[in-house]
Amino acid sequence: MRYCSRCTMPETAETLGFDEQGVCSVCRQIEVKHDQIDWEQRGRDLDGLLEQYRGKYDYDCIVPFSGGKDSAFTLWYLIKVKKLKCLVVRFDHGFMRPTVEENCHKALRKLGADIVKFTPNWQVVRKLMYEALKRRGDFCWHCHTGIFAFPMWEALRQQVPLVFWGEPSSEYSSFYGYNDVEEHDERRFNRIVNLGINAEDMLGMLDNSVSEYPVSLRDLKPFTFPPTRDLRKLGVRSVFLGHFIPWDVRKQVDIIKQELDWQGDQVEGVPPEYDYEKIECFVQGVRDYIKWLKRGFGRTTHVTSIDIRNNRMDRATAEKLVAEYDGKRPAALDLFLDILGIDEQHFMDLIEPHVVAPHVMPSCESCQSNCNKDVPWDYAHWKKSVDMGKLPEDA
Repeated sequence: MRYCSRCTMPETAETLGFDEQGVCSVCRQIEVKHDQIDWEQRGRDLDGLLEQYRGKYDYDCIVPFSGGKDSAFTLWYLIKVKKLKCLVVRFDHGFMRPTVEENCHKALRKLGADIVKFTPNWQVVRKLMYEALKRRGDFCWHCHTGIFAFPMWEALRQQVPLVFWGEPSSEYSSFYGYNDVEEHDERRFNRIVNLGINAEDMLGMLDNSVSEYPVSLRDLKPFTFPPTRDLRKLGVRSVFLGHFIPWDVRKQVDIIKQELDWQGDQVEGVPPEYDYEKIECFVQGVRDYIKWLKRGFGRTTHVTSIDIRNNRMDRATAEKLVAEYDGKRPAALDLFLDILGIDEQHFMDLIEPHVVAPHVMPSCESCQSNCNKDVPWDYAHWKKSVDMGKLPEDA
């Protein structure tokens, strides 16, 4: 398998391309960020945008907020640095961990903001997870679509036409580059977020014939993008803060730890020095494991590549960390199998059609012998959450 000559990313990563020097497209995008963008002008563009909305609506903007590093920094920056009145919109995907909930509580109390929170029907979520795993080898369809659709519905409902996201996709993929104007609209939703499956497609895929909880299109509204005509009528702009300021996750984590007492956490398959990375979800280790099964790399490859691009790590060090942490069977997989009511061989059979060549997926037996020995401290909390969410026939 071919790898970037600079970072640790392989050719199986989505949207990644290589130039004549063997350098990947994301590494080149970060060069553009460092060397070609006039960030002072981008800052003036941001100020000009904010003045178009400041004080004209009940809220100056909406900030979608998980409580993870990116949304915490975005909210801090907009409230404390730019002095905006923000409405926080939280989509609870059903797998929130205790630390991130505590971080949310502290941040929102310290910053001061009104909050709208939505949690979808757990039984609907379970069915969507299985179908997305089967169709795309990615069980997070409900999370992707809900996080990026529900705040847009709230923009319409609250009549607040400015929505601020945090990290631009140019940091980790090549759907957009730093010279592009990336806004979260229906085109981006269909291109990046929904895995090529809209809500109507998903409804047709689900098997409602044997379920006590049949799913209708009404159940899927939180996972659909609002009508473009309605968004245009309100004049909605849905932008990324990282388009206007140079995104630097390490520096931003230092800021939120100091300003908001934001705490990191242990994440399966990630070195402890990256305690800020994807701490929101207790099945994140499973998602990263699936990526490794399908594409031959996991989250440690991703985070070490970011550090290489920002001259904080050499490639040899990164390769050692990748060898140590990527590809370990996570403890959370047992809980995940319980949630869906399947065994591990069935899980592997669902993943196998989605493997990206030239990577070859290992056997179920070899994966079972390569387990992560460090079970996260809050595992018992996850187990309790899963047991409480089982269907009667599962109990």
